[in-house]
Amino acid sequence: MTRTLPWLKDLGAHEARVWRGLGLWVVRRRDGVGGGVRGFGYARAQGSTMYALLFVCVVETVGMSFFTAGYPGLHEVVLALDVYTLLLVLGLHAGCVARPHTVGPGGLRLRHGARLDVRIPAGLIASVRRELRFPTGSAPADGVLDVPVAGQTSFTVELTEPLTVRRLLARPVAVRTVHCHADDPAAAVAAVRALLPSPADA
Repeated sequence: MTRTLPWLKDLGAHEARVWRGLGLWVVRRRDGVGGGVRGFGYARAQGSTMYALLFVCVVETVGMSFFTAGYPGLHEVVLALDVYTLLLVLGLHAGCVARPHTVGPGGLRLRHGARLDVRIPAGLIASVRRELRFPTGSAPADGVLDVPVAGQTSFTVELTEPLTVRRLLARPVAVRTVHCHADDPAAAVAAVRALLPSPADA
């Protein structure tokens, strides 16, 4: 029971972030952007897949509504579950759109919708580079964090020292290399490099 409670707490917090992300998406706001902080999207690559999944959910909702129409009570329950699932799928994608990676005076903030939020202070960044990778399903090397979108990452951040990262329902891990994705990796890399000291300042 004591092991279950933290998981339930994490899932509840994740659920709240999903619905907040959906709300931000509806009003076309991007979280954490502005006041000298730039946002870099990463959801474009998964857009077609997520909208195809949404279409399947709509078809399933209509189909189940038709098949359970003659069963009062069951019909309402199944319809509520289907609508919830549809909104959840939309909220997962909306959160990725509304919560972009950000780069500002404080450093780099890497995100993946409601599931991941990693803040990397500027002083902890050793280097950043464009690097197209297609991570496999195998476990990454120790000290490495893969944050793929549609099965790919497009830039890599190397840190000067380990940073503790905690993902949803996973144990905290110490990472020194982060592989992630941005729709415009060149712009994201340029913005992060602007935070680093020039050779003359080093």
